Amino acid sequence: MPRRAKRGERMTASLTVTGLHFAYPDGREVLHGVDLTVGAGERVALLGPNGAGKTTLVLHLNGILHAGSGSGSGAVDVAGLTVDPADRAGLAEIRRRVGIVFQDPDDQLFMPTVAEDVGFGPANLGLRGAELRDRVDEALAAVDMTAQRDQVPHHLSFGQRRRVAVATVLAMRPEILVLDEPSSNLDPASRRELADILRSLPVTVLMVTHDLPYALELCPRAVILDGGRIVADGKTGDLLSDADLMRGHRLELPFGFDPAFAKRT
Repeated sequence: MPRRAKRGERMTASLTVTGLHFAYPDGREVLHGVDLTVGAGERVALLGPNGAGKTTLVLHLNGILHAGSGSGSGAVDVAGLTVDPADRAGLAEIRRRVGIVFQDPDDQLFMPTVAEDVGFGPANLGLRGAELRDRVDEALAAVDMTAQRDQVPHHLSFGQRRRVAVATVLAMRPEILVLDEPSSNLDPASRRELADILRSLPVTVLMVTHDLPYALELCPRAVILDGGRIVADGKTGDLLSDADLMRGHRLELPFGFDPAFAKRT
């Protein structure tokens, strides 16, 4: 699994998005020259109102959408490898390097047991026997779900299923973990448990969320995407404390939540 850069160590880029423009075939323009660099080991929150282009951007990161599809231009590089749909071997490696955890874990869990779900991706890479078992064990241990390896996924709680969904991606040993609304529908204890797990992972994290306190808790840096453009990029607490910026891009903190106070605690 990729290591996290140590304090004081120069981080190389896990992700570089350069001049990304994209329009869907119906002519609807969604991305307008997005530039974004995420360093190895960073945890970055991707914030923005509905319709800002967040999902479209994420789908470019592993080649589901690409700058040459629809009407688009620009480039996406993952740890030095350019997303190029014409390069089938390279695209397979991109999809190993960029693991996306969907908002609904049931979209990723379809095998009879937890272990089989977690092992599905590595098995498709050709892993077998002890090597496959070790990969599954490693991923389940990372999310504290080892004891559930032989259980039926849909018999687990929602929070447990989300952790298993994370494990299915970790089993591929990704460079970047992309999380779509990871705290949604979690009770407070499950929310805290997932936060503890995410903090412990030695991977780059890009977290797409409307849960602004969760972004502040987990991500030292945030970017705001609105109207298909990056409109702000900085320390999460600083962005959330800027009332005019928040109001201007339809972002609202929960009632009574003070990000300045939260940063001190």
